[in-house]
Amino acid sequence: MGVAEDREAPDGTVVGVGNSVSGGAFHAPVVQAGTLNGGMHTYYAQQPHTGLPPVTDWPRLDAADPIASGVRRTRRIGDEPPLPPYVTRDADAVLKERVRTVGRSGGLVLVTGEPLSGKSRTAWAAMLTTLPGTNRLLAPAAGTDLRGLPAVLRGRAENRGVIWLDELEGHLGEHGLTPALLTELVRLRVPVIATMSDEAYDAHRFGGQARARVLAGVDPVELSRAWTEDEQGRLREAHEDHRLGDAYYWHEHTDTAAFLAAGPELWDEWWRARRPDAHPHGHLLVRVAMDLARCGTDDTAFPAALLRELCALYEQEAARTAGEPFEDALAWASKIRHGVTGLLVPGAEPDTWRCFASLHRDAVSRPDAPPVPLKLWLHALEAVRGDPDLRELVVGCAQSELESVADGRPEVGLMLGRLYEATGQAQYAEDWFRHSADAGGVEAAGIVGRALADRGQVVPAITYLERAAEAGDADARGDLALLLADRAVYWLGRLGESGDEDAQDAADMLRLLLKTPPDTVEE
Repeated sequence: MGVAEDREAPDGTVVGVGNSVSGGAFHAPVVQAGTLNGGMHTYYAQQPHTGLPPVTDWPRLDAADPIASGVRRTRRIGDEPPLPPYVTRDADAVLKERVRTVGRSGGLVLVTGEPLSGKSRTAWAAMLTTLPGTNRLLAPAAGTDLRGLPAVLRGRAENRGVIWLDELEGHLGEHGLTPALLTELVRLRVPVIATMSDEAYDAHRFGGQARARVLAGVDPVELSRAWTEDEQGRLREAHEDHRLGDAYYWHEHTDTAAFLAAGPELWDEWWRARRPDAHPHGHLLVRVAMDLARCGTDDTAFPAALLRELCALYEQEAARTAGEPFEDALAWASKIRHGVTGLLVPGAEPDTWRCFASLHRDAVSRPDAPPVPLKLWLHALEAVRGDPDLRELVVGCAQSELESVADGRPEVGLMLGRLYEATGQAQYAEDWFRHSADAGGVEAAGIVGRALADRGQVVPAITYLERAAEAGDADARGDLALLLADRAVYWLGRLGESGDEDAQDAADMLRLLLKTPPDTVEE
C-alpha cells in the first residue's frame, strides 16, 4: 500500500515526499528537496542542532533501563528485579517482523492498546529481542526537541541507533516527530519504536494536521488488556515466577495485564494514603478487606458495614480515621484508577466489597507488609460460616501463617486453639490451648484446666487452674475452689475409711455443702 504525503518547511513551502507503507511500518526511501531561502537544500540542512547528545553517549540497547524508558514496573518486593520474565503475546510474531523490517530500512513501528494492556513491555521486548543489542538507544522525554536528530545521526553507516518514543503523543508537534523528520530518519535507516493508547491514537490519527499525517502511514499493532486463552496458557507455564503465578491464579477475570501493571501503583497509593492528611479511613477500609483475603476468604466480598465495624480491631490506625467520614473513605477506596479498577472492587451483592487481588497477593509476598490482627481470623471464619470449603481454607491459612510463629507467643496458640475449636477439631484445639498455656497464656491455662478436670485428670487440672487463678482469672478461681473442695472430700473420705471418725464427719459435711455425691472424684 502506498501513501503519498506532503510536508511543510518552516517558511510554509510544501515539500513533496514519496512515502509508503509495507508490512505495517512507515517507509520513505526517497527524501526530496525543496526550495528554502531561495536555494535548493534538503529540509534538515536548515534545522539547528538542538542539544541532543551524540550517539556514542546513548546507552547500548541491551544495557538500557526499560523502567526509565517508560515500561511499567510490575513488582517492588525486596531485591527482586522490577520486571518478571516476559510472556509472549499473540501479536509478537507480527510485531517482531515489523521491527526486523525497520531495523534494516528504517521507519516507524507503533503499538497501540488500552491503558495497562502491556504496550510498552511488549514493544520493548520485541525491540530488545529483534534488533542488535549493540545498537545505541535514544529514549527522549516527552516534549524533547527532536529536530537535531538527523544531524546527530548523519554519517553513521553502522550502529545507526534506535529511537524509542513511549507514549508517542508526547513527541508529536513541530519540534517532535513530524512527517519530514520521520522521512529523514527512514533515509538514514533509523528505526523508531513507539507506543500509544487507543484513545490518544484516535485523537491524533484522524484530521488534516501534521500529527495525523505521521500516523496515517502506519498500521499499528493492537494489544488488548484481556489476554486470550493461548496467552493465558503461556502465562500458566511461567508460574515459577511468583508474580506471574499470582497473575494467572488471581487476575481479575481476564484482566491479566492490569494485575501485572496496576498492582505496584495501587499498592503505593494505598500505602501512602495512611497519612493523617491523606485518606487514613479509606486506607484502613482497604486494609481490612485485604487482611480478610489474606485470611483465606479468597475473592469473597463483604458488606461495607462489616468492613467499617472491623476497623475497630486496628486500634492505632482507627484512632487516626476520625477526620475522614466513612462515606468519603469508601468513595476514595472504590474510585477507579488507571481506567481499570479501584482499590476496593464491588461484589455481586449490593454494597459488598473486596480488595483488588494484587493488593492481598502483594501483602502475602512483601516482608514489610503489616501483619493480620489475630482477632481478625475468628471474624473471617465467622464471615464465611455458610461455606464449609472457605471455613476450611481459613483454618488452613491460619495454620500456614501462625503455627510457625507460635513459639513463645501464647496469644497465637490461643487463636489457633479457638479456630480449631470452632471447626470441630477438638484434639488440635486442645493441643494448641495447652501450647499457649505452657507459654504463659492465662486464658488458655483456664481452658486447659477445665478440660482436664472434666476428664477427671485432677492433678494436672489444678496446676493449670492455679496459674490462671493467680493471674486474676475469676472463672478459674471459682473452678479451682470447687475442684479443691472435691479433692478434700475425696481425701477426707479415704481418711475416714481408715477409722478417723472426725475426718469422715468432715467429709460428710463438705458433701452436704457441695451437694456432691460420695466417691465422684477419682484419682
